[in-house]
Amino acid sequence: MPNARFPLRLTQGLRLAPALVLALALAACSKPQEAPAPERAVRTQVVQVGSAGGTHEFAAEVRARTESRLGFRVAGKLVARRVNLGDTVKAGQVLAQLDPQDLKLAQDAAKASQVAAQANYDLNLADFRRAKDLKDQGFVSGAELERRETALKAAKSQLDQARAQMNVQSNQAGYAVLHSDVSGVVTGIEAEPGSVVNAGTPIVRVAQDGPRDVVFSVPEDRVASFRAAAAVPGALKVKLWGVEGVMLDATLHEVAAAADASTRTFQVKAEVKSPAAKLGQTATVQLELPKLADVIKLPLSAVMEFQGKSSVWLLDPKTMTVSTQVVQVLSADGNEVVISGGLRGGQEVVTAGVHVLTPGQKVKRYGLTERAAAAAVAASGASR
Repeated sequence: MPNARFPLRLTQGLRLAPALVLALALAACSKPQEAPAPERAVRTQVVQVGSAGGTHEFAAEVRARTESRLGFRVAGKLVARRVNLGDTVKAGQVLAQLDPQDLKLAQDAAKASQVAAQANYDLNLADFRRAKDLKDQGFVSGAELERRETALKAAKSQLDQARAQMNVQSNQAGYAVLHSDVSGVVTGIEAEPGSVVNAGTPIVRVAQDGPRDVVFSVPEDRVASFRAAAAVPGALKVKLWGVEGVMLDATLHEVAAAADASTRTFQVKAEVKSPAAKLGQTATVQLELPKLADVIKLPLSAVMEFQGKSSVWLLDPKTMTVSTQVVQVLSADGNEVVISGGLRGGQEVVTAGVHVLTPGQKVKRYGLTERAAAAAVAASGASR
């Protein structure tokens, strides 16, 4: 029987309060329903199979095949430099000169030592000859003759040593003058008069007369394909800066064995057999790529990396949803990517907006009217 102090309606409300609180708590704890993914607008392109080729261009510089850094073979103070940057030099021409005073003093000391050794040898030779005559007459013993002979041999060795030292010092004095070993053009000055230089320090850099190369860099991911393409006769062409309408043939000469530590590119040298190529001249190297059949070209924006692989978004025209498709990228051709596998003609690929898509997401074609969209679907279905 309800308590007389509380009305019947209030009592029933109190009995329902726990159930109401529990329902509210469960509603607060339940996960809200996720909103459906928005329908994205994308640009698409119907895949067409064709051929690919093109030209790769590289910035280059004309250099000599061999460039020598010439320096003195002795240390000293540089007192004169006979050539300037850009001068043409001949083999044997004087390039620079050191202060020869110390070298001449050393030469004089070696010469004096040679004279002393020569005098000592002459004295021992005369003693040996006298002792030999006295031995024949029985006035000296055999032991004395052997002692004189030993002294003569020691004097001869000292004379030979003094002569060798004299030759060394004479050469050292001659090394005070730097001569050019080759004919060519001075391309660098490494030291100025007044500098104290060590033996072997480069003083003048000379580009030797002879073959000329264009030197340029190739990215490490293109070295193998570059070798293959450049092996075709006539594939490499050189255009010199400031010379309009002239394309020179070039031959691949050398590819560096290791990549540059800072740029991660490989240095390449190609020989140019033309007197028009001047040292230091800027040039453009053009590599004609071989024509490839049955390949597909897509804009760079169409290819992405998905789960570590090169992929594209395929559009299903019936459901207007997208899915990923792994592709094999062969190379780049300007602003396009050459695809060698993973796609077939007639498929529709997303070319813009790829960074905001997820697998299975619904999309719509950007900028197409209903009629144009239907035509695109029909064309895609017919090509399949």
